[in-house]
Amino acid sequence: MKTVILAGGFGTRISEESHLKPKPMIEIGGKPILWHLMKIYSRYGINDFIICLGYKGYVIKEYFANYFLHMSDVTFDMEHNRMEVHEKNAEPWRVTLIDTGHDTLTGGRLRRVKDYIGDETFCFTYGDGLADVNIDTLIQFHRSQGKAATLTAIQPPGRYGALNIVGDAVLDFQEKPAGDGAWVNGGFFVLEPSVLDYIQGDLISWESQPLQRLAAENQLAAYHHKGFWQAMDTMRDKNHLEELWSLNPPWKVW
Repeated sequence: MKTVILAGGFGTRISEESHLKPKPMIEIGGKPILWHLMKIYSRYGINDFIICLGYKGYVIKEYFANYFLHMSDVTFDMEHNRMEVHEKNAEPWRVTLIDTGHDTLTGGRLRRVKDYIGDETFCFTYGDGLADVNIDTLIQFHRSQGKAATLTAIQPPGRYGALNIVGDAVLDFQEKPAGDGAWVNGGFFVLEPSVLDYIQGDLISWESQPLQRLAAENQLAAYHHKGFWQAMDTMRDKNHLEELWSLNPPWKVW
């Protein structure tokens, strides 16, 4: 099975770092968030990746072209122009990097990699969100539903702390309580190739017409994930993920 990852957006809400690199290359614990995502899928035996490039896509190409340099100890013999790699720590990954356009929207990016997906069920996700989703269980759920698409539904936590106030007195303070209970799209899709027929061009957002039409035709299932999920939209989110990584990162299932 293959996994398609969106990695072409501008990341304007985290411009402190995204002005230098695409958002999926922003590091958590010294590794790009893209690497963390791929490690999650690899834990479940999925090692064939198609990455949809756009904004500053060359940064991602250079990262994988020099993966041994990033992950291994090396000796450079400058006199003889040779490089010796020690303790190779490379992953068993096959990574296909496709330029899907600078201004293409999410649906258009997926459509542009159609020829690389083939005719089998595949996974699809965003390049900026981490979770402890059990990918095996997600795939089994998708197959049991018999529908063209499955998304992972999550309940995001509240953004701000909540006050328990009686009159003018604050009795209690709860940091980041549960949100309003609504289920939202958390990514981590499992899809049939037929969904690509729902995307008509580059300027189609995956989250609008394709998903809405799939839902209207009863071809979209929701896998309810009650575990950890966190998108990295802002520097605050990045710092939170960094803090979790230094302690006990819940998405580290490998």
